[in-house]
Amino acid sequence: MSDRIYHLSDFDFELPPELVALRPAKERSASRLLHIDGARLDDLQFGALPALLNAGDVLVFNDTRVVNSRVFGNKRTGGRVELMLERIVAPDEAWMQLRASHPPKVGAHVDLPGGATAAVLAREGRFFHLRIAADMPFDAYLDRYGEVPLPPYIARPADAADRERYQTVYARDPGAVAAPTAGLHFDLPLLARLEAKGVALAYLTLHVGAGTFQPVDSEDLTQHRMHRERFSVPAATVAAIERARVAGGKVVAVGTTSLRALESSVTQDGRLEPEATETALFITPGYRFRVVDRLLTNFHLPHSTLLMLVSAFAGYDTIRAAYAHAIRERYRFFSYGDAMLLERGC
Repeated sequence: MSDRIYHLSDFDFELPPELVALRPAKERSASRLLHIDGARLDDLQFGALPALLNAGDVLVFNDTRVVNSRVFGNKRTGGRVELMLERIVAPDEAWMQLRASHPPKVGAHVDLPGGATAAVLAREGRFFHLRIAADMPFDAYLDRYGEVPLPPYIARPADAADRERYQTVYARDPGAVAAPTAGLHFDLPLLARLEAKGVALAYLTLHVGAGTFQPVDSEDLTQHRMHRERFSVPAATVAAIERARVAGGKVVAVGTTSLRALESSVTQDGRLEPEATETALFITPGYRFRVVDRLLTNFHLPHSTLLMLVSAFAGYDTIRAAYAHAIRERYRFFSYGDAMLLERGC
């Protein structure tokens, strides 16, 4: 393991803007897949995934469901406000990110669609604690009046198609404000093919928060603090992983959220146990992985914590070479883009 100290600038790269995927592939499993195994790079279609797995392996999915968590309002003093849910803490209270030319102060009110209002109770950095006055609980209000929370790099309004495609086919536990995007490539026929081959499918839940888009501001990575996200790893998933280990199979995390939840559920003596808590795990090169053998994920933004995570998993130089290859070969990047299957490098 290298003793190199990494900095924020080590995770920069130039991406042609036309490679940012603004729409998903026509069919979920029609995206491309770059298999990365050290210096070996194989250009494949996502539908080839079953051929890369073996009976006895286990795929671990994040079954969080994206809520319509973006809503727009107006300050009573004038000016438009964009609100993005972080988490609901009571039927009429939530922590939200708030964007405005002049953010409202504690005690101010924001008028929302449908005659609702939001009172500012407190502020912590980018996040505002709001009390919502509406004629229904806030989760129901968002379902009716909220918009699909497309990431900021998808520079278009959300439409009806996004309500389906910015959601995995197995999503069931509402709470995320961003999709676990590695899972967007799976459709029901592909899941059936995997099960028919003897690959186990297991599930956990990590509710992706608005802080997932929080930039890393410091060149010194030790100064960065991750946002906390709620997760649960059920006993059935732990048992599925134990069966895979006994059978000589591999643990394949579908997405960085699944990986972070699993790695956050390991006890001090190295055992994976069922867990339901929060995680702020920040993975950078040098981290020792204890659960996950292979990682299925999309291509990530420059300077992002997710780029740091995949660099830790597959190796910094491996990821640099793979991203350069993906750009040359015109892979599509980010949430609606193509996928990578990474072999663990250490």
